[in-house]
Amino acid sequence: MAVLLDNVQAVRHTAMDLLARREHGRVELSRKLRQRGASDEHIEVALDRLSEEGLLCEARYLESFISYRARSGFGPQRIREDLSQRGLGRADVEQALRDSGIDWRDGLQQTWQRKFAGQLPTDARERARQMRFLVYRGYPMDLVGQLMRGSLDDD
Repeated sequence: MAVLLDNVQAVRHTAMDLLARREHGRVELSRKLRQRGASDEHIEVALDRLSEEGLLCEARYLESFISYRARSGFGPQRIREDLSQRGLGRADVEQALRDSGIDWRDGLQQTWQRKFAGQLPTDARERARQMRFLVYRGYPMDLVGQLMRGSLDDD
């Protein structure tokens, strides 16, 4: 049975249900509520109140998202792009990436190890394939190049 989102209380309740499952950013939560039929006015009032109460927090969402995606083998460039597509400000994203304390070299090494069993490429075609995969996952080209040369830990 669909819930009718025709008042602020109903919108707030639905937003809290979504937040109970996982952290959401304000833009993402607004979109989901709008898809469920809530009006923009009700959404804004409900989300403002949730923010004041500390139940909706962009910083917490950024931290959670970055941590989850990094553990899933994604690099900073891909995470940055994913967050910008979710409507988060570039400055906030950059600050959250800096504050995350994630060792991107280690993440790159682990992702490569899982995908390619730690086997350095033996020919140009395999090298290109490995590099494409790692760059697509969001790791910077300079780090990927260092990994392919076997000099990732030389810093």
